[in-house]
Amino acid sequence: MSVKRIGVLTSGGDAPGMNACVRAVVRTAMYHGVECYGIRRGYNGLISGDIIKLDERSVAHTINRGGTILYTARSKEFMTEEGQKKAVSTCKFLGLDGIVAIGGDGTFRGARALSSHGINVIGIPATIDNDICCTNYSIGFDTAANTAISCIDKLRDTMQSHERCSVVEVMGRNAGYLAMYVGLAVGATAVLVPEEKIDFEKDVIEKIRQARFNGFTHYMIVVAEGAGSAAEIAAKIKAAIDLDPRVTVLGHIQRGGAPTGRDRVNATKMGYLAVELLLAGKTNRVVCTSQGSFRDVDIDEGLSMTRSIQNMEVNVLDAMTGI
Repeated sequence: MSVKRIGVLTSGGDAPGMNACVRAVVRTAMYHGVECYGIRRGYNGLISGDIIKLDERSVAHTINRGGTILYTARSKEFMTEEGQKKAVSTCKFLGLDGIVAIGGDGTFRGARALSSHGINVIGIPATIDNDICCTNYSIGFDTAANTAISCIDKLRDTMQSHERCSVVEVMGRNAGYLAMYVGLAVGATAVLVPEEKIDFEKDVIEKIRQARFNGFTHYMIVVAEGAGSAAEIAAKIKAAIDLDPRVTVLGHIQRGGAPTGRDRVNATKMGYLAVELLLAGKTNRVVCTSQGSFRDVDIDEGLSMTRSIQNMEVNVLDAMTGI
């Protein structure tokens, strides 16, 4: 099949590096003489026909911008058969020969639905949670982690000055990869993630006590949002040892800001490969990284994969906190 016209969309939560990826899709398409159209507001835009033509100039100077120039949304209507048929109808009406869908697991389920209706679709993982199991790396994770690390480093300065305990909640829904990475990077007293069963006395209270025995008077507890709220953890600490922790919820600040070099480069490579896959006639695939190289896997296979926090990370964290 000759590919003459493709669309690109961003869906779900935004992630730094999405613009770099859109830029790569557009410029790779132009390089091959293929028209590229931006689908705004994710699958909602595909249903309503919210489409704009993109070219090299329209994506100029976007590689360094956070967020997504195409906007993003979650679409309940697209979850229905009727909504999917509307989206397919839009693709056929506009003559789109393929779609590049940038986002997380919900985005890939949407891409799979389009593929089942005969639309060629390639997915690209972009989520700060880094919870797409078929890939070692997801666009946005590196920037979000570095943003959280920078914020916690600043927070530690004031916690040390006042000899306080700080409980910091980072994003990640039901995945603790971001919290574990950030916790290791900032030298946290304790890190709580949903993948690991929490023994509050051992995993939090005793680690604070051990830190005090070692001469420390300030303590940093990092909590993944899926492991419980920072406010609840702080209240339990106060009840157990009469400390009065300060609570910080980093929230959506982790989604914003200029993407790091790593996110820009990986997003560019993934966008390029997605277009190459469409030109090769492939569909229902997701671009992945594995041991430093890029590959593609079937979306069904990718969505069926599972993984957990690596034992090494848990062991390293225990060693660093002295428990």
